[in-house]
This record gives sequence, structure tokens and C-alpha cells, in this order.
Amino acid sequence: MDIRSLDLNLLVVFDAMLHHQNVTKAAEAIKLSQPAMSAAISRLRSWFDDPLFVRTKAGMEPTPKAKALSPSVRLVLQTIRSDILLPKKFTPSNSDRTFTLVTPDIAEVNFLPRLISELGQQSPSINLKTLAMPRESAAESLASGEADMAIGYFPDLHKAGFFQQKLITSSHVCLLRKKHPDVADKISSTQFMQASHAVVKPDGREHLFEQFLQSKGIQRRVVVELSHFMSLLPIIETSNLIATVPKDLAEFFVQHGDVRYVPTPMKSPVIEVHLFWHQRFQKDPAHIWLRQVIHRLFNTSH
Repeated sequence: MDIRSLDLNLLVVFDAMLHHQNVTKAAEAIKLSQPAMSAAISRLRSWFDDPLFVRTKAGMEPTPKAKALSPSVRLVLQTIRSDILLPKKFTPSNSDRTFTLVTPDIAEVNFLPRLISELGQQSPSINLKTLAMPRESAAESLASGEADMAIGYFPDLHKAGFFQQKLITSSHVCLLRKKHPDVADKISSTQFMQASHAVVKPDGREHLFEQFLQSKGIQRRVVVELSHFMSLLPIIETSNLIATVPKDLAEFFVQHGDVRYVPTPMKSPVIEVHLFWHQRFQKDPAHIWLRQVIHRLFNTSH
């Protein structure tokens, strides 16, 4: 037998006949006309090469083969009804799902501590995994299912096939050590240009502020170029270098190091941090739940 030749609707007919053992009542139960019901029974008999149901004084009695098939048919129908036709419910407290997030190191610092704390209370068996990758690789990772979401500044993901939610907007500030000898409460354009700078180019690419300076034709003395923002703290607090970073990151550094920050001397571009996901996960209940948790914890755009 070739399963492709079996209409699964015939199993519904089979199950109705098992239950009612009457063609008219079975047809009414599954909303078929009696001629359509008779035709379906004929197709079942042909496919299984067995009468399946025979007329007796008590009604349409199942044959031994029909009785043998009964448990398997009912299991197939129940599986279809419960696992395919009904949407899966997601219960955070009972789930052990692992969610993979594409995040730069800034997002790990800003989002993961609170998110882990929240998940620990709501869903202690859920796990998180983070991936760091070039921005242009994030789209492929989300589309393939390697990652569930991306959190951060990903301009390459503002395109068809991806959904997004804005979380926060951050400005740029100049980070420097507390006892910097040349800068007090603010830094002038002249001081900025004459200072020695540390620059971060995550994944080998210029950050938004670096692109802004290039567009304005502004050049500085760059002493050290780094790949990760988290390397900045020990460098800035033990030197007279200045780094221009997002304000939320600067606030984290101030809490954990001997540093401070001042406004940039020029009006710099704002950074919009979004939560991104691929359309393949748009309707996934677990995914929807985690997106709601992240949005509730971190959205400051309203």
C-alpha cells in the first residue's frame, strides 16, 4: 500500500462507523451526506481489501480486521487533533527550552543580568545561549533557526522577512578616568581633537559614532583599536585615553570602575536598540512569550 493514496479523511469516516455502527448516524456525526458516506466506506473497503463493516440485525458490525485497526486509527486521529490541529500551549514554568540570542557584548551587559533574573523566577528550567557574530551574519543565523532573536544595533536586519521591536534609544558620551588631568565636567571640541582615544570596532566594523566622524571629516589620534567594548574599562581607568561609547554602557562602567563620563562636544547620532526575529518564529508560542518578557523588561521607547 502507498500511504499517498490514502485520504486521511477516510480515517474519520472509519472512526465514526466504529462508534455508531450505523451509516446514517455516522454520516450525521461527521456532517457528510449519506451518498458521500457510502462512497467513503466503499473507498475504505477497497483500500484495506476488507468489508470492514457488515450489516447484521444489531447494525453495521466491524469485521475482525476493522477491530484490529481500531486502536491505531484512533491513535492517529487523536495525534492529529492534539499535536497538529490544536496549537501547542507553552508553559514557561515547565519548559526546558534553550533560547539562542545574537548579542554584542554591550547587549550582554545591559540585558542579560535582568533577563536571567526574570527567567529564574518565572521559568527556572529555561536556558539562554548567546552568539557574537558580524552584523551581516545575524540575518542568516535567524533565518536558519540557529538563533531565535537578536538584540542590539543591527541595521542589516531592517528588511523584509524580519520583525522588530524598538527597546531603547541611547546617546553617546565620552568615557574617561575619574582623575583625568585635562578634562573637568565637559570636554571642548579642541580637547576632544587633541586627546588620545581608544576606539572599538566590533567585528572589524566601525561603530555608529565612527561612521558619524568619518561623514564629518573629523580625525582623531587613535592610540588603541579594540574589538570588544568590555576591554575598555581597564584601559580607560588606568590611562588618559578617552573613549566615546553609548551612554548606557558608560553608566555600567561607572558602576564597576574608576571612570566617569561627560557629554560629547558635538551632537552625535542616537543609537536605537531593537529586538529582531525572523518571520519563521512569529507565531511560535514560546517565542512570543520570551519576546513579551524582553519587551516588558527593557522597552523605554513609549
